[in-house]
Amino acid sequence: MIALNSSGEKLMKLRTLTTSALVVASIVFSAGIAAAQTTGTNGSYIGAGIAAGATSGGQRNDDAQFGGNVQGRYAVPNAPVSLRGAVLFGGDTTSLMPIVTYDAPIAKNTNVYLGGGYSFLTNEGHNTPLGNRNAPVVTLGVESEVSKNIIAYGDAKWGIDAYKNSDADAVSFQAGLGYRF
Repeated sequence: MIALNSSGEKLMKLRTLTTSALVVASIVFSAGIAAAQTTGTNGSYIGAGIAAGATSGGQRNDDAQFGGNVQGRYAVPNAPVSLRGAVLFGGDTTSLMPIVTYDAPIAKNTNVYLGGGYSFLTNEGHNTPLGNRNAPVVTLGVESEVSKNIIAYGDAKWGIDAYKNSDADAVSFQAGLGYRF
């Protein structure tokens, strides 16, 4: 059995995080290259749906939470990036997230996206679907225009060290429908 000190554990966590990010990025970028002839969806939208926390920080009163989300996308013209905003609510407080994503078309009217941002809690220390403290966030998702001006979206958000009194990460899953404008 190998005993790791705090700096050894953090180094392993950083390596795991870096490896995971590189694997996900290569999948997203490969999808973009393979679909170079495909036109995804390039519209901006606002939507609402559900949010489900999938993790716990391992401490008292920080269990996974179920709630809702409001998410929006501003598609930057002539660029494969978008500015996004997400609000996760449920539990005892709300999480507000500005996020920048790289968007890759994978089929007609469909994109996969990967990005990062930050989660700001309105009342740090209280539960949301994505932990109970302010934290960096990585997101991976898909969006598709399912009918005229209606977007279906789903994503996973990973809050890094998103629990107070714990070095645990938080994961939440969101799904919803949006109106394209």
